[in-house]
Amino acid sequence: MNTPKPAPVVHAPHIPLTDYYATEEDRSAYLRHIFDNTAADYDRIEAMLAWGTGSRYRRQALIRGGLKTGMKVLDVGVGTGLVAAQACILVGNPALVTGVDPSPGMMAASKLPDTMVLMEGRAESLPFPDNHFDFLSMGYALRHISDLGVAFAEFERVLKPGGRLCLLEITRPQNRFGRWLLKNYMRGVIPLLTRFVSRQKDNATLWRYFWDSIEACVPPEQVLATLSAAGLTQVKRHLEVGMFSEYQAIKADPGLSD
Repeated sequence: MNTPKPAPVVHAPHIPLTDYYATEEDRSAYLRHIFDNTAADYDRIEAMLAWGTGSRYRRQALIRGGLKTGMKVLDVGVGTGLVAAQACILVGNPALVTGVDPSPGMMAASKLPDTMVLMEGRAESLPFPDNHFDFLSMGYALRHISDLGVAFAEFERVLKPGGRLCLLEITRPQNRFGRWLLKNYMRGVIPLLTRFVSRQKDNATLWRYFWDSIEACVPPEQVLATLSAAGLTQVKRHLEVGMFSEYQAIKADPGLSD
């Protein structure tokens, strides 16, 4: 009987998408530019994409990930704050929630409570001390990280022992029809609809890029393997409607070991 080989640990979530930028070194600059340029319209377009259900889904995903009242939260890739807003509600005090993002334009476009902290920074080099947060979330930004291994090690570092992690991501559907439907929706319908909410041509480009990064992204098994390699425990994936992946994990707590 053949034993299945474990999924390999990965670094870049996908190869350079050369229709948008030339090399891996150009990725960060490209993403900052396009997110800064589209920030003002991002929430309206996202609401169209999700048919208004995004807030409820994000809230339920955070609950499934273990977020509870009073926890100190870091939201990585906070963007316009769509995940962080739900975290603020669930923990009961926005001052307990910190958001970090490399795009100042996205954070400036957020409508988050004034008491929540926003900082410019990258997942691969978080500006926080060790063992600092009870919960770490990230919404649909995994595909934009340059090195998953480095970022996941940072996530493990800033979490307190016993702290929880919940990463939300859109995963390419396994079903051929579902894949065709999502691709045409994100690469065709949404870019077309952006013309009605903005004349900024980067909006259409951003949503086409989103699909291309989803299609090119490493499979969930490799994301899970890389989380485990970073030292996180109880690593698992929860899947909703065949494409919304929730990667969950816990930082080991030596105090609870036998």
